[in-house]
Amino acid sequence: MAVGTREWVPVEHRWFGLDRRTFRPGLIVLLIALVLIYGLPALNSAIPWHNEIKAGQVLELGNGATAVPPAGWQLESGTLTGGSATSLQVTLASGGATIQLNGSAYDGSADAFLDQVERADGDRPGMSGDRGTLTTGAGLVGVVETRTTASGDDEVDAAFKMAIGNAETVAAAPALLVRIRTAAGQFEHYQDEVAALLRSITPGAAR
Repeated sequence: MAVGTREWVPVEHRWFGLDRRTFRPGLIVLLIALVLIYGLPALNSAIPWHNEIKAGQVLELGNGATAVPPAGWQLESGTLTGGSATSLQVTLASGGATIQLNGSAYDGSADAFLDQVERADGDRPGMSGDRGTLTTGAGLVGVVETRTTASGDDEVDAAFKMAIGNAETVAAAPALLVRIRTAAGQFEHYQDEVAALLRSITPGAAR
């Protein structure tokens, strides 16, 4: 039976004027939407990352360049030797500390490259730090700057040109930026592992 153009709903199927028979499919659609929007991201963040670096494993930095990551840290992105590195982007994490390695093309010195990185970061009030040099076991000479933010967090940026040779060869080589970030007062806990990783960086030409 129809009233006008609307379908008549028996009173036993009505609730506040709505057709109760449509509730179940509607609730199912709503639950699926809520799971997709909120449930999966929450589940993903709750599952711990398990890609732990083992002693003896080596990072592939592209073009034959390598670095030895600290054992026990988690490899969140990047490639170990024996894999196929498509880009030089590596992220390591341990507790509240992270190490990121990013490669890029740059014509110039490591010192000038680090200056460029800092300009891109912009001014950050309350920042204090010092810059020095570091030579890796393979003979790469890098520039390292340690800083403390206004909130007390510790930061270390290290820049390398991935070649050994005359000034022209080094200037034309790719650049590598290593960024270490730790929570306030935590850098001393990780500094030996960080130093070992920095000194392990080897350019492809040295292999």
